Amino acid sequence: MTADILRQYNVTVTGQGIQPMLFAHGFGCDQHMWRYVIPAFEATHRVIRFDYLGHGDASLEAYNRERYASLHGYAQDILDICRTLDLRRVILVGHSVSSMIGLLACIQEPDRFEHLIMVSPSARYLNDADGYFGGFERDDIDGLLDTMDGNFSGWASAMAPVIMSNNDRPQLSQELTTAFCKTDLDVARQFARVTFLGDNRPDLPNMPVPALVIQAQDDVLAPVEVGRYIASHMPHSTLCILPVMGHCPHLSAPHQTIDTIRDYLATAA
Repeated sequence: MTADILRQYNVTVTGQGIQPMLFAHGFGCDQHMWRYVIPAFEATHRVIRFDYLGHGDASLEAYNRERYASLHGYAQDILDICRTLDLRRVILVGHSVSSMIGLLACIQEPDRFEHLIMVSPSARYLNDADGYFGGFERDDIDGLLDTMDGNFSGWASAMAPVIMSNNDRPQLSQELTTAFCKTDLDVARQFARVTFLGDNRPDLPNMPVPALVIQAQDDVLAPVEVGRYIASHMPHSTLCILPVMGHCPHLSAPHQTIDTIRDYLATAA
């Protein structure tokens, strides 16, 4: 069973330390996206990376539409990996939607986690009549999902530069486009709906472990207002707004991302 789980999620374990750092990628990405960040922690931590089913080099055989009809199915993936490797005192680092997936995992098994580090999180992408600003109206999201259904590769090519927001480095947008297009189409379509139509705001007050919220100053998917909302509604949280652009600072601004995580962990120790 252990070998099956590790192969299923394409789990990679490196590092010389004892305390585990588990890195969870965002929608349409894979573990390779963390390659600029993880070397900074391999001397001091046990570093674990993986791919969600249908992403990267993970298996697709175990994918179940019912399980992944909500983010709880993805949180179960993280918990399955933690149980398989018997991970304790985990520092969980999640990008984008994996920040909310990580939140759900921490709520379900709080004794297993020591910190959650959220990189570019959003608790809800849709604006709400109660004054919440998520950055998108329902028509925007519906149009995005319709485009994905009709022409996923075209959507990927058009959205990657917008998401990355570093036009002077087109290779980053190309990498994101390639990762999107490598994702299984049916998985991507369902994951997109679960991600962009979800609402994890009610879960924020239930966060049982300390958290760091890393937000880019200019992020089209997760505006600064979203990061401030998350930090203000989640107990024991710290907000750091990086003076950078884009939704993927671990790729576009890895040194700032590394320094922010290191400073937080040093202060929290």
